[in-house]
Amino acid sequence: MSRFDDVLQRLAAVVASRRGADPASSWSARLIASPPLAAKKLAEEAVETALAAVQGDRAGIVAESADLIYHWLALLAATDVSLDEVAAALEAREGRSGVDEKASRPKS
Repeated sequence: MSRFDDVLQRLAAVVASRRGADPASSWSARLIASPPLAAKKLAEEAVETALAAVQGDRAGIVAESADLIYHWLALLAATDVSLDEVAAALEAREGRSGVDEKASRPKS
């Protein structure tokens, strides 16, 4: 397992352990209790990560990516989506071009 895998698993466990905690004393608990708030924060961090990339701010990309991943884990916890479900979706796409995969998605 890579260092990232280890950290991701530990962080996911910490976030999940905050389910049912007091939202007044835990940011993770607040996010888990409010999927719309978790989604809003995830979107904010995604934009901040992208802006850091556009600006060529390597340190910013690193820091904002960490924030992005934390908020992504919080959103997964808030919506009861497991990392294994995300992994299954990624595995289903393995070996397919991104263009083909996107074209196969249902039109909305």
